[in-house]
Amino acid sequence: MSGPAGSVPVVAVSEVARLPGVNVWAVDCCAVHPGWSGVEVRDDHRIVLVRGGRFLRRTGRHESMADPTVAYVGTPGEVEQFAHPAGGDRCTSISVRPELWRAVAGERWTLGRSDVYVDARVDLLHRRLLRAGRTGDVHFALAEQVVRLVAVAALAASRGRSCSHRRRGLPDDAVAAAARAAVLDDEPGSDGLIPLAERFGLSPFALSRAFSAVMGVSLTRYRNRVRVGRALERIENGDRDLAGLAADLGFSDQAHMTRTIRAHLGETPTALRTLLSV
Repeated sequence: MSGPAGSVPVVAVSEVARLPGVNVWAVDCCAVHPGWSGVEVRDDHRIVLVRGGRFLRRTGRHESMADPTVAYVGTPGEVEQFAHPAGGDRCTSISVRPELWRAVAGERWTLGRSDVYVDARVDLLHRRLLRAGRTGDVHFALAEQVVRLVAVAALAASRGRSCSHRRRGLPDDAVAAAARAAVLDDEPGSDGLIPLAERFGLSPFALSRAFSAVMGVSLTRYRNRVRVGRALERIENGDRDLAGLAADLGFSDQAHMTRTIRAHLGETPTALRTLLSV
């Protein structure tokens, strides 16, 4: 879902903030909409980050999936369509006027690949942006988070690349998307590289290489990124039982979870509780 101007049915749209050159919207889309929406053409740059669920986006011949680990960067004049075959989604749409985008990204910025991997640090930045919008400090605290997100996303999108190597007739993009969906849904076999590769009829090496080529990170790091995101969600919602949280998320113990979170965010769960408190 691209934002309030989209034609996909919307449950709720709320404005998080309005700044000079930037609008931030929280968008909750319909439960199920398997077909493609009508064509949308926007005149802004935008970053769309998913807070929950997932959806498909089509621009020309390219189709991609947006979920909490993959955002997208849209540019003025793109022809877009959207679909929700897996159910609804909750996303944050940051609309940036071209002049501000150029000021942050640079005059010579060009789009390489619209899909942007959302690592745990960007996930935390996204959550702090929304929290800053609720504090009322829009023009400083929230504006700072918006500018950081724009800079990170613009850099990632300008360096993006697509891959044309194929495994058993499937392009790497399709392999990576299927692996992402399996991990996000905790599907059978998604708890290890070898069973996941068997699920797709691939060698573990082929799956690992295809995933890293598309996503820019290993499948192992991606799975941990998903678990760290779930930990952030639980901590933000007030979960204080860290040992129980570690067990629920499949870590061997609380210390393992703490090491993983620190590796992705540079912070402990206790420190994150303070950062995410109102």
